[in-house]
Amino acid sequence: MSEELKDAGIVVTGGGAGIGAAMARRFHAEGARVVVADLDGDAAAAVAEEIGGTAVAGDAAGVDGVERLLARAREVLGEIDVFCANAGIAPLGGADSPEEVWARTWDVNVMAHVRAANALLPSWLERGRGRFVATVSAAGILTSLGSAPYSVTKHGALAFAEWLSATYRHRGIDVHAVCPQGVRTNMLANTGKGGQLLMGASAIEPEQVVDALLDAIGEKRFLVLPHPEVAEYYAARATQTDRWLGGMNKLQRKVEALGE
Repeated sequence: MSEELKDAGIVVTGGGAGIGAAMARRFHAEGARVVVADLDGDAAAAVAEEIGGTAVAGDAAGVDGVERLLARAREVLGEIDVFCANAGIAPLGGADSPEEVWARTWDVNVMAHVRAANALLPSWLERGRGRFVATVSAAGILTSLGSAPYSVTKHGALAFAEWLSATYRHRGIDVHAVCPQGVRTNMLANTGKGGQLLMGASAIEPEQVVDALLDAIGEKRFLVLPHPEVAEYYAARATQTDRWLGGMNKLQRKVEALGE
């Protein structure tokens, strides 16, 4: 794995904490040069200082933000070999979530990936290589009770990652979709009692997610499942859909019984 990442130029969005920070630290340990991007500039700077990387503060979702991030990354790294579209938001709420919440979640969880890929693909295709890592979540292949915007947009993120891989893998573009269940981050902490009921017992550390990602990189495998049991749930969702939906609804009723 060290040979795969040694001296690679890597950008990690949402790199100031959680999975993103764990990615940045591990990539550095593998010999990569890392740009840490985060809306929280102080958090990005702290991680970058720790690993001898470069911090970029700002919103990496909008068109202008993506352009600024990639321009700065190219100044520092030269070529960008790996882009980790890791930043994400998970607002609680259902179909009644305000329009601006739906729009912002779509922007961060899906369009940030599209915009980054659009800007990176010309040089990657010319070189014949590039690696796109999308932090999707198991919500993207299953669902996420308690947050319709998160579930829907994570499905979108997975769909885009699948499209990238199907379209460009023969031209040297490697794509990985990282789909953990609960991970001990601030995002999980903010899901309240419902999130703890659904994911708390099986929650893993961010470093374990990165272990699974590096295994997938080594095996050139698209789907990254830090919780292996998600593969079984994914199969059940596809082949026994009504039974799977019934099980999810049973969990929903348990969440409602908590009063949230």
